[in-house]
Amino acid sequence: MIVFVRFNSSHGFPVEVDANASVFQLKEAVAQRQGVPIDQLCVIFAGKELRNNFTLQSYDVIQQSTVHVVHCTSRPSQSPAADSSTETPIRGNGRDMADLSQVDLSTSVFPRHSTDLAAGPEIGDQSRRSHSENSGSRCYSSFYVYCKTVCKAVQPGKLRVRCGTCQQGTLTLTRDPCCWEDALERNRMTGVCQAKGCDGTVAEFYFKCGKHATSESDTSVILNLITANRQSVPCITCTDTVDPVLIFPCEDRHVICLDCFHLYCVTRLNDRQFIHDPECGYSLPCVAGCLDSLIKEVHHFRILGSEQYDRYQHYGAEEYVLRMGGLLCPSPGCGAGLLPDAGLRRIVCLPQGGAGCGFVFCRECKEAYHGGECSSFHGTGSAVSQQGYVINEQAAQRARWEEASRLAIKETTKRCPKCQVPVEKNGGCMHMKCPRTSCQFQWCWLCSREWNRDCMGDHWFE
Repeated sequence: MIVFVRFNSSHGFPVEVDANASVFQLKEAVAQRQGVPIDQLCVIFAGKELRNNFTLQSYDVIQQSTVHVVHCTSRPSQSPAADSSTETPIRGNGRDMADLSQVDLSTSVFPRHSTDLAAGPEIGDQSRRSHSENSGSRCYSSFYVYCKTVCKAVQPGKLRVRCGTCQQGTLTLTRDPCCWEDALERNRMTGVCQAKGCDGTVAEFYFKCGKHATSESDTSVILNLITANRQSVPCITCTDTVDPVLIFPCEDRHVICLDCFHLYCVTRLNDRQFIHDPECGYSLPCVAGCLDSLIKEVHHFRILGSEQYDRYQHYGAEEYVLRMGGLLCPSPGCGAGLLPDAGLRRIVCLPQGGAGCGFVFCRECKEAYHGGECSSFHGTGSAVSQQGYVINEQAAQRARWEEASRLAIKETTKRCPKCQVPVEKNGGCMHMKCPRTSCQFQWCWLCSREWNRDCMGDHWFE
């Protein structure tokens, strides 16, 4: 496969390696090309330093991925055959973390998976994914984005990170992101930038489409309400159980499939029933009419398609003008937004900036301007359209995401004895390690106590 290497954040070049190549083999190829010692090279990808004995694929480095290689002259010498767990990370960072493409930010909905220590601490998430694939279990995407460039559709996405100072992918994170706020809010996550001459410490996250090869500048919009349907919750309108789904930000966290969400959006758009909110913009609430459920990230409405999304933006702009006390030019084919002075009756649609038709009209009746009183008013009739979706109480009860989550957590998880975070055991021995970065408590699944010699002898493989 071809991997694009950016050496010292300056120039980039392709490197051809075997599909199962190790990180050390990639270093060999770069060292030979650049004429530098292998033990002075560091490979950085997705916020962490890659260790020699691991394969590139285990770090989710696939065809046409871009990795950063940094030349560190002060780097301690490493043996090529050294075990990955004994390698010395640069600048005291590089702790082995979860793959950014698989990290689960929905901590309020899903339990975290514990690391099974019997399998070895270096196995981590990659071995669990491989086990799922080999056993026929379903694999889920962690993120969904709207790809505006190639796919022009909702697609599985991948999370990446760069230095907030130099904008290079040479920053290694000090900890895993564990919630949406970590990835979406600026100045929340920190790390150490390994680029020469850069002392940046602020992590800046971004998302990319996972369906095709992308450049570093090719980013996509995250759709954080769309997620994998791990709980198999039925759609609130059609009652089918599909994947992925959109979870409305209402108290009951109602679930809707993307086909029904598209129909919901089109129907409300045709009826001009979107809601203009000062904070959320031109948006829609939960399909069940729940309070405080407006969708804040309006890029979710990209699911309308390019033509309908343009219409959505046009209607949103018109609604904004009207709420500001403005007018829309009544001339056929125009509709330009105007903000005339209060009390002014004679309105001129001035041609400027590619908009405006020059039509002069009466503010009161929206007809061509005239003297005297208006002879008639032309109101806009409102036709009652049929909804393309059906909501009933039974469907609303079954489509509550939080309720399904609580049931699943109760049946399949136990809480860490130290920090009380829900932990799911998905095979292996009884020796558990809390996956929460700030905890890491080691405990016994059977007796829920700190792991000890008695548990090691009596409970390990029960």
